Amino acid sequence: MATSERSSGVGGTSGASEPREVVVLGSGPAGLTAAIYTARADLHPLVLEGEPSSTSDQPGGQLMLTTEVENFPGFVDGVMGPELMTSFRAQAVRFGAEIVTAKASRIDLSSSPIAIWTGDPEDPEPTFRTRSLIIATGARSLMLNVPGETKLLGHGLSTCATCDGFFFRGQPIAVVGGGDSAIEEAIFLAKFASSVLVIHRRKELRASKIMQDRALANPKISFLWNSVVEEVLGDTTLQGLRVRDVVTGGVSDIAVDGCFVAIGHEPNTSLFAGQLEMDETGYLATHDGTKTAVPGVFACGDVQDHVYRQAITAAGSGCMAALDVERYLEALGQG
Repeated sequence: MATSERSSGVGGTSGASEPREVVVLGSGPAGLTAAIYTARADLHPLVLEGEPSSTSDQPGGQLMLTTEVENFPGFVDGVMGPELMTSFRAQAVRFGAEIVTAKASRIDLSSSPIAIWTGDPEDPEPTFRTRSLIIATGARSLMLNVPGETKLLGHGLSTCATCDGFFFRGQPIAVVGGGDSAIEEAIFLAKFASSVLVIHRRKELRASKIMQDRALANPKISFLWNSVVEEVLGDTTLQGLRVRDVVTGGVSDIAVDGCFVAIGHEPNTSLFAGQLEMDETGYLATHDGTKTAVPGVFACGDVQDHVYRQAITAAGSGCMAALDVERYLEALGQG
């Protein structure tokens, strides 16, 4: 089966002249798994993989910012995050997925077929139309936005304790945050690290009482109150953190081998505001698998999952979305 890829220069009315069977938004584990399955079902999926310059919904998803992945089944010795996503992408293309390096700028879910714009959202004609849509735009970790952060992300700085905690066995590490996610990560990391320092900008935690009690009772976990990280230190790997006391203004450097940022996540769902049901934190609501409240629109991966947020669970939900789409189109007589 012929395959093709296009750049972000795609546009005009020609792309929208004939509706696609399925369009996939996003190219992380969820989106590309959905593309593999829909391509094998002969649905000729179009994948809008995002744009390299985007701060969210970037091609390949968050694994493109990860170094070694050791918990994805089938890779005994681990695999680099970008290498894993390159393999996902190549497999999707092999089975017939068309991948366009562009990001949706506007979606109209009230139309049938669904209208999708890339580029100028004010163009009178959409770039594409589709009978079904799989949303796999993911979520982004909220970051500290301090010097050194971008350079050392994946090199001692992480946003996922489950993914990277094992690498810090016997080493001193820090966790930034004070909510349930931060304290859960601190407790988990205490299984591996020699010590865990929780850095929190307030004088008390926001986490639930039971999580606080567990952390305070753990001899490996200590706390640095009223403090914010000003800089992530290190050349090629993280060597420490520069921290400011928000009460006194004093600045000090703390030596740690790893740091986990746990100040929350933000789903990439702004395109769907007012069109799809979301929970109070902006994650898409799904039911009966990956269905949204709009017929023909499905969501998978981190854009609708604020609990697990793993590559393997995202890939699994991408498979579910593809199967749900196939059944939907068959019911329409289009599959």
